[in-house]
Amino acid sequence: MSKKMLYPNLLTDRLLRSWVRCRRKAWLDLYGEKQERLWTAHRNLQIDHQQRCFVALMPRKPAKGLIACKKGEIGVLGIRLKGEGPHGCSLEAHPPLLQKIAGESQWGKHTYRPVMAKHGRKITKEIRLSLALFGYLLKPFQKTPTREGLIVSLSNQKLQLETLPLNSKLNSQLHESLEKLLIDLRRNTPPPITLNRRKCTLCCWRGACNKEAKSEGLLSEISGVGVHRYELLKQIGINNLSDLASTDTIDLGEKLNAYTPNSLELARDLISQAKAQRDGIEERINQSPALPELKHSSDLLLYDIESDPDEGQDFLHGFISLKRNTSNNCEVYSTKYQPILVTNEYDESLIWKKLKQLLDCDPNRKILHYGETEVISLCRLAKRQGLSDKELEKLRNRFIDLHVRVRTHWRLPLNSYGLKNVATWMGFSWRKKGVDGARALLWWRHWNASKQNGRGDINSLRWILEYNQDDNLAAWTVASWLLSQDSLLENKVTSEFSS
Repeated sequence: MSKKMLYPNLLTDRLLRSWVRCRRKAWLDLYGEKQERLWTAHRNLQIDHQQRCFVALMPRKPAKGLIACKKGEIGVLGIRLKGEGPHGCSLEAHPPLLQKIAGESQWGKHTYRPVMAKHGRKITKEIRLSLALFGYLLKPFQKTPTREGLIVSLSNQKLQLETLPLNSKLNSQLHESLEKLLIDLRRNTPPPITLNRRKCTLCCWRGACNKEAKSEGLLSEISGVGVHRYELLKQIGINNLSDLASTDTIDLGEKLNAYTPNSLELARDLISQAKAQRDGIEERINQSPALPELKHSSDLLLYDIESDPDEGQDFLHGFISLKRNTSNNCEVYSTKYQPILVTNEYDESLIWKKLKQLLDCDPNRKILHYGETEVISLCRLAKRQGLSDKELEKLRNRFIDLHVRVRTHWRLPLNSYGLKNVATWMGFSWRKKGVDGARALLWWRHWNASKQNGRGDINSLRWILEYNQDDNLAAWTVASWLLSQDSLLENKVTSEFSS
């Protein structure tokens, strides 16, 4: 790497946002191999959400550029702000929107404040520091201090506004962060992989980091080791997967006892999981059948939903009606995909009517799903639509969470027990590679936008349904594997009893 690359002379708002999310990401954004960068739907969803928030906020379309500021336009886009950063570095930022407010500036009786859109309930550090940077660079731009930023969000189609004071305390945090960002960008190698690997799923560098984490056997790669347990293991002297897999259970239990209850059981689970991942071998941890309810069930429902969290809406309830041969667990007679899609103005009572009609076809038919989302969502909907507590309990008892059954019966050589990891390990392949719930949501918004324009992007709708159907089939792959393992166990017990 050249000396020039190691001494960046420009810090941008985008680099700052990346650094706040993950110190390593900012370094990779600047120096990483571009061919290792993966496309992610997360950024597109953020831009889409921002656009919808700004449309709801602005009474008319914002104008562009410096001329718009001089004219006193109510909203302005396309402004590039520049200034001086730490240690002779330059700063550059592109606020997504400037909103006109009362005040004094070089243009007269008005000034501008920066606007950002947020997801979720909390104002994140990323938003606070970005607004602080915009405010810092706006001061020389409009020849007046910028005292506040505006944060907008949409929830259930309602616009929410919050102001953030751009005070000296926040400015101090900004300058401290810029100093640290500069230090990280002047490293010869990227900062360590973050301990909180959950947010890696949204990152464009996840492939490169996952590959490195696996090759180095990082503790954060072990299923069940989060930030807290990582730090505990490090204090004890366990530095990687190999160390943990080779540790004595009683010794580790005694060392953990000072920090956490049930330490011996925890030690046994962590060591066993590390061994499974090191050796690539699965282990049965519960000798009872994983799916005893399905032994004589020939008719089943597979269920998976797709949601838009910003709208608080499940836009697709996808079911597969499956008929199987109970004497041969893996033999399936037929599968019928039955999607219930919210294509028009949302009418919850109509959606519930369609769902109830499908569910009531066979009130005893078990419903298989992966993770708790489906049962929580459907039962909440049913309760809002007047289902009694007794009826709700009966409905809830029909659900079988395959994720729970996998975790309670098997230890797998995987760093995550999510559906994608587990089903892929069991041999399932999604028709579209690299697809996830975020991509499906992006397709959904494309479909809605194109429908409003009178076209209707049929490909987006088809891809959503295909992905949802594949998720259901992936869940059946997991169920089928569990059933086959139950059969092997039963045959083994029968054979041992006979002999």
